[in-house]
Amino acid sequence: MAIDIDVAKRLGDRTIAARFTAGPGLTALFGPSGAGKSSILNMVAGLLRPDRGHIRIGDRTLFDGAVDMPPEARRVGYVFQDGRLFPHRRVRANLTYGHDLADPADRWMSVDEAVAFLGIGDLLGRWPHSLSGGEAQRVAIGRALLAGPEILLMDEPLSSLDAARRSDIMTVIERIRDELKLPILYVSHDRAEVDRLATSVVAIGE
Repeated sequence: MAIDIDVAKRLGDRTIAARFTAGPGLTALFGPSGAGKSSILNMVAGLLRPDRGHIRIGDRTLFDGAVDMPPEARRVGYVFQDGRLFPHRRVRANLTYGHDLADPADRWMSVDEAVAFLGIGDLLGRWPHSLSGGEAQRVAIGRALLAGPEILLMDEPLSSLDAARRSDIMTVIERIRDELKLPILYVSHDRAEVDRLATSVVAIGE
């Protein structure tokens, strides 16, 4: 499935612009901090409205000026840098939130399948504040997968983790890329991370 992006957005005294097509696999948006990589993901997710351009996933238009789908209709899963789990919901309730949000016709993974895939069965009764950084990111990834996405957005999901947990979560991301075949748009400014994970790279702000 192709992801076709051609957008521009004025933010303050600068314009963030991107034009690229991403195919299957993991497409890394690579560049220095402050280059606008996260803003591009937010435009794809529907959290930031472009000033012009278009965003298409396969044959669906998410944005083109005339069309501006709300975030919940875009079938885009989002994993943020800090996880952003709901602190008042236990792990199982965080996961089922993603599942319940999806149209039943769009779901392609059950809660039990996500739990098994991510190896988080022993975390289901825990509160987010009790999780390690790596555990929290596994749960955040599970919540995103359970929303029935056609693509996954990942915004520097490893930046707050130590080396051992970074490697662990990279293995999870590789399995999503290779086993689930889910296209991923991935933001990073870490060259080694990109070299390991990316099937294609789009330079932003260079």
